[in-house]
Amino acid sequence: IEVIETHFAWVFLTDTLVYKLKKPVRRRSMDYRTVARRKRGCCNELRLNRRLARSIYLGVIPVVRAKDGSVRLGQGARVIDWAIKMRRLPAARMLDRAIADHTATPQDLTALARLLTAFYGRVRHAPMSPRAYVSTLCARTADNRADLLAPGLELSRRLIEAVIRAQLEFIRSGAVLLGHRASRLVDGHGDLRPEHICLGSASIRPCVIDCLEFDRGLRRLDPAEELAFLELESARLGDSRIGTELARQVQVRMKDPVPGALMHFYRSQRAVIRAKITAWHQLDSQYSRHSRQWRKAGNSYLTDALRYIHLALRNLAREPA
Repeated sequence: IEVIETHFAWVFLTDTLVYKLKKPVRRRSMDYRTVARRKRGCCNELRLNRRLARSIYLGVIPVVRAKDGSVRLGQGARVIDWAIKMRRLPAARMLDRAIADHTATPQDLTALARLLTAFYGRVRHAPMSPRAYVSTLCARTADNRADLLAPGLELSRRLIEAVIRAQLEFIRSGAVLLGHRASRLVDGHGDLRPEHICLGSASIRPCVIDCLEFDRGLRRLDPAEELAFLELESARLGDSRIGTELARQVQVRMKDPVPGALMHFYRSQRAVIRAKITAWHQLDSQYSRHSRQWRKAGNSYLTDALRYIHLALRNLAREPA
């Protein structure tokens, strides 16, 4: 059995199955400090991830202590925790690995585009008024600045201030453009990265796992923002064409062309979010011994964020609202 520890979970991998236990932690909108809350979190994760990976998420099962004192999965004398049971996906068919190995085919991308298009077409819509959406983006940007400047992260203040200033300028100048997207918000995946995407195999259809289950507010977004995030992460893995082609195909299928300025803005916003999540590793004892590495990665994301927001502002000057 292979064991993987993340910020919020322990993941146990067998040859064919995966069991995921949530850590008893609290972070802002996430509170898993009790068994009951962890069960509720597991059930939410199961329900939400079945939207894009129905055959992968098999159920929520109890972790019990038997009368002889042993701990096991299934029925027993006393439930002490809950686990999500999943099918194990083939590592070679995950998109991050396929990008590294140059094995993703046009057929793979078309199948994934179909999956995402169908998802955005049927998922719960969560529109805002144009004014509320612009205000939400302003608040998010201000919160990102405060988070990035928090003690202990030691990220480049020059980069942070330059990125946030330019993002706020874009929100102000492109308020009409952004407002047009307010009616298209959905309860999306929330964390659409290549490592969460399986291209499928002879026995498994293309699917997407590990949605952001603990905060509906963070999943309430423009599908174009999710696609821009996937573009950002694909480019950072070495192949920007993968994310760009997927975004193009989904937008064509949805009949929803998105201006280049907006896609650049969304990439910049997502790069900032990734910068702070990466930098937060320094505050976790599990990762803190590699603080220099996490700071470097955080500043790298900020550099991307600055490049994309400059492209956004440049394109905004040329594109109609």
